[in-house]
Amino acid sequence: MPKMKTKKSAAKRFSFTGTGKVKYKKQNLRHILTKKSTKRKRNLRHAGILSDDNVPAIRKQMLPYG
Repeated sequence: MPKMKTKKSAAKRFSFTGTGKVKYKKQNLRHILTKKSTKRKRNLRHAGILSDDNVPAIRKQMLPYG
């Protein structure tokens, strides 16, 4: 049986924490930054934690390494 492959698009966007939560980079911090407030840009810098509803779907895409 051939090896299972990871969905590389998912692997580039998501990573797992030590406790098994899914971490991702928040969107909207690439361009058109002048109209966004400093507070909003500061909060977008930090990594987001994916809600528990979506974790099984990401784990399936990251198989066999999720």
